[in-house]
Amino acid sequence: MPHPARTPPAELREKLATRLGEAARAWFQHALEEAAAHPGRHGPISVWELRLAEAGRRCGPAGADAVRVLILHAARAGTDALTRVYFQGTADERRAVLHALPHLVTGPDALPLVEDALRANDTRLLAAALGPYAARHLDDHAWRHAVLKCLFTGVPVDHVADLERRASGDAELARMLRDYAAERTAAGRPVPDDLHRVLALTASAAPDREADTPHGKES
Repeated sequence: MPHPARTPPAELREKLATRLGEAARAWFQHALEEAAAHPGRHGPISVWELRLAEAGRRCGPAGADAVRVLILHAARAGTDALTRVYFQGTADERRAVLHALPHLVTGPDALPLVEDALRANDTRLLAAALGPYAARHLDDHAWRHAVLKCLFTGVPVDHVADLERRASGDAELARMLRDYAAERTAAGRPVPDDLHRVLALTASAAPDREADTPHGKES
């Protein structure tokens, strides 16, 4: 399946439709119609929120993330609804909320959800948190530490959206990476290959990161 956070919803839905069986497609279509009829910007828990919990069983684990993201998109879930689903849902539902953020929230209002996921020990949640929404809105300090956490926990840095742009020319990130590499070497432990990859990116010419990142570059 295409990455649910990096694929436009219309394309994601088209790809998903070709992979679902007849019964799963019928359930999915009904779930989307329910979501569209009961938008999630306000009010108490909606019926479509219950469908998020069923997605894995109805559509299979391989497509469940995409199904949940598309239900959230059809419901036009705002920050309040996304926050409710995130904090009341399972790890799978939390991951779907994180994947849905770039499709549903334009400003930084949902950053607390990303920040919560970055504090978690669940590596799949960490990977989901570092999608396009975090790339646009996470400040430099938090973003650097998130990259380091990927190295600590073994999450491939391929999950970090817009890595090349944000790492380019970042001298502070380079210092942190070198310090971490030195600690690993002193302890007789291997240095992750991804560390060398990110370190090489920091040596490339820096784009205008301040124009694209709300918090700008730290001094």
